[in-house]
Amino acid sequence: MSEKKKQIVEAAAKSFSLFGYKATTMDQVAKMANVGKGTIYTFFKSKEELLEDIVSSIISEIKYEANEAVDARLPFNENVQRVLQRIFTFRKENELTIKLLQEVRDIGTPAVRNVMKRLDREMIAFIREKIEEAMAKGEIRSCNAELTAFLMFKMYIALHVDWEKEHEPLSPQKIAELFDLYLLKGLSLR
Repeated sequence: MSEKKKQIVEAAAKSFSLFGYKATTMDQVAKMANVGKGTIYTFFKSKEELLEDIVSSIISEIKYEANEAVDARLPFNENVQRVLQRIFTFRKENELTIKLLQEVRDIGTPAVRNVMKRLDREMIAFIREKIEEAMAKGEIRSCNAELTAFLMFKMYIALHVDWEKEHEPLSPQKIAELFDLYLLKGLSLR
């Protein structure tokens, strides 16, 4: 990536994190990147394309983090929980994903809604791959990997985000326990 493009991407990510996608202008990005507005358009056709590029980088970072959570010595049920925990920790701590999730909730900006749906789809696909690997190794019984990944992902969101709206937050241990009780025991071969 050229130095100018890198400056633009970093400036846009910072602006999106601070002000949100909708409130960020290309003029702001140009000023923050210390480049002319026209320079941005040599790399990106639109603000939406710039957001897509940034979210692609975030997806790569999250996948890297999730892969780092996998320990080949541990059984599938522990690894899948470690992966999900790492994904959600990243999402909760990354300033840009926090701001984008707020914007989807509060404003519903279509471009942001689309990239956040893409992020979720990519995470579900990542989990699906781990489920398929576990099935191939004989660690879990055969199942619809895509549907199971979707359910795991949505259950984690429900326990982390939705539950906390009206109840005391659950500890990571309690979430792991519930996850194991309601979902993973049904997949276990033992």
